[in-house]
Amino acid sequence: MRHCLNGCTGLIPDDGSHTGQVGCRGGPAHSPQACPACQGEDRILFRVDSKQMNLLAVLEVRTDGNESWGGLLRFRKGRRWSLIFGLIIMTLVMASYMLSGARQELLIPSPFHYGGFPSNPGLTDAENPGDTKEHAHQPSVSNVSYVKDYPSIKLIIDSITARIEFTPRQLPDLEDLRKQEGHMFSVIPSKFLPNSKSPCWYEEFSGRNTTDPYLTNSYVLYSKRFRSTFDALRKAFWGHLSHADGKHFRLRCLPHFYIIGQPKCGTTDLYDRLRLHPEVKFSAIKEPHWWTRKRFGIVRLRDGLRDRYPVEDYLDLFDLAAHQIHQGLQASAAQERNKMNDIIVGEASASTMWDNNAWTFFYDNSTAGEPPFLTQDFIHAFQPNAKLIVMLRDPVERLYSDYLYFASSNKSADDFHEKVTEALQLFENCMLDYSLRACVYNNTLNNAMPPSRPCLPWAVVFPRPWFAVCWAPAPRLLCYLSSLPCPGTREVRLQVGLYAVYLLDWLTVFSKDQFLILRLEDHASNVKYTMHKVFRFLNLGPLSEKQEALLTKSPASNVRRPEDRSLGPMWPVTHKILQDFYGPFNARLARVLADEAFAWKTP
Repeated sequence: MRHCLNGCTGLIPDDGSHTGQVGCRGGPAHSPQACPACQGEDRILFRVDSKQMNLLAVLEVRTDGNESWGGLLRFRKGRRWSLIFGLIIMTLVMASYMLSGARQELLIPSPFHYGGFPSNPGLTDAENPGDTKEHAHQPSVSNVSYVKDYPSIKLIIDSITARIEFTPRQLPDLEDLRKQEGHMFSVIPSKFLPNSKSPCWYEEFSGRNTTDPYLTNSYVLYSKRFRSTFDALRKAFWGHLSHADGKHFRLRCLPHFYIIGQPKCGTTDLYDRLRLHPEVKFSAIKEPHWWTRKRFGIVRLRDGLRDRYPVEDYLDLFDLAAHQIHQGLQASAAQERNKMNDIIVGEASASTMWDNNAWTFFYDNSTAGEPPFLTQDFIHAFQPNAKLIVMLRDPVERLYSDYLYFASSNKSADDFHEKVTEALQLFENCMLDYSLRACVYNNTLNNAMPPSRPCLPWAVVFPRPWFAVCWAPAPRLLCYLSSLPCPGTREVRLQVGLYAVYLLDWLTVFSKDQFLILRLEDHASNVKYTMHKVFRFLNLGPLSEKQEALLTKSPASNVRRPEDRSLGPMWPVTHKILQDFYGPFNARLARVLADEAFAWKTP
């Protein structure tokens, strides 16, 4: 039954003299029957702390003659405002997505005004430059000043170039490394089995045959994708133990070689072909990212820090290879005790070469903003003879491929150009106050960029190289971006393409003959030649004719998605800007490697 509230909103205090009465506007207290606006209607008496209150809605209720129902319908002031505020938030969120899809610059304007520019087709394959299929791409007509902006951006690049200085880094002492990773040093021995190519050792296993060796493995707990792999390992685990003097021992192994980088440079394709060789066994996961992220508790930067993955969880990933090596060692023990086991273990995390983002959370004794420890320091401490493979690509094309692969919305040549200009400004700001190495390893440079889709439409981003905050009242009160981007955002990672900086730092601990540096462009044009080069570097045996055909004729892996191909290439002026920026770094890389092909000069 509908109950009238119009015209009778003045509430009479419950002081005993007005029991059962309500007051109409402009009139004295009366019974419901006496109110002209309420004739024929049943009334509900509301008492609100002896204060008058204007109700904003018509309520649908059932009456049973009991005034106690009125207590259930009281609106507390806080709850009412929460409801109103929530509706406003929902409206603004929807408006944000509508606006960000059509006119992103309404939310976070760029300091540069740029426009469309007719573009010629270019490389569009994420990891296979041999694919040069033409793509029709309509030039932008909304903006017309790309080329006019070039002189201003060139000044920024010139400012960066003038401050480039490749300085040697100070290496940490072994004792300093032990203090940082005491548990790791207690698990990994200093010497390995002499008759295994891979660094392996036997470790006592104290569990029973009913014990689940992977029960607490973080890779299993946090990812459903790997559970089937570990289920198979779990079933075969007990059969691959060695038994002596009433004790049980499991074989543990580290990689013999690492494919350390770079992302969007063909590492997946190299991995897929290399694992076809019968002597090569990779980790259960293609990219564990343990040295750079998981050992610090980083799964995704935007999710913050979790519990750190212990080194035992990382070693579990090589159990399948360890089982095969163990079988080979057991078989050779009965025949030729000193026969070398030919199986080699590999790992292919493309973040290993460059990603040291976690150092700001764990290492506080930095010098001038530079990380005191790098990933290679710890790998070298345990594996001074490790072999390292690097696949590189023209950093200009790498950056665009990286952008298309990781950006979640609003992808376009226009958006890419804007993000490049913003990233260059941030990098210049950093270089004004800090060293090149400090800026290259400073992850907050990327995450300080304005997000492509802010948390809420009034999100405020402070584009400072060392600190950024994305503030929104609800549903997330604070998006802390000192290293964590707002959800759903992605920046352009200029620093990943500064290959010379990373390689020079790796060469401070490893010798040059421990590296094999490849170019994606060469790999795409002659896969067979590249793979034979890798085989020689790793001292692998020859393949059968059938294996050779399978390895070389397989299609390229991880190529650009069709929806990204339709976006076409970057604008020519963006390409020119990036060439100017990466030029000095490419030139230094070419000198270090004594190969001008790594300068990626346009003919």
